[in-house]
Amino acid sequence: MVEVTVTPQSSLSDRPVQIRVRGLSPSQLVTLRAWLKDEHGERFQSRAFFRADGSGEVDPGNHAALGGSYSGVWPMGLFWFLQPDTLFRRLVKRDVAGSPFLVHLEVFDGIHLGTDPQEQPLASCEAERWYMGAGVQRVPIREGRVRGALFLPP
Repeated sequence: MVEVTVTPQSSLSDRPVQIRVRGLSPSQLVTLRAWLKDEHGERFQSRAFFRADGSGEVDPGNHAALGGSYSGVWPMGLFWFLQPDTLFRRLVKRDVAGSPFLVHLEVFDGIHLGTDPQEQPLASCEAERWYMGAGVQRVPIREGRVRGALFLPP
């Protein structure tokens, strides 16, 4: 049975995570896809093609992506190379304190280029990417023409 995991499942957005796929056939060609919807409902996604190692595992931190949104060894490549489905959109998080981005990770057999919702992934999981740590206080700043926010640690 194929399984994809993200460790830790919930983390701050600037912290690295480990993505691992297990249960594949040795040398199996797979596509890992990451996607999320922003606060306006716009979808951003990335994908990378990998060949499983001899034990049927894929680890983007150790295995080079063969193509897709990027190539080479990029442990966080699926997160860093997210692109909008609609041109000229930017991934912006407005509600930094209230909710995380939910990043969906999916594994498909072979090279998967489409976004057909009918195609079922071999495995999937979700990762929470928070922009503010527990106990951090956000203080809005409005002084003259200066606008911003001060984030105070607990």
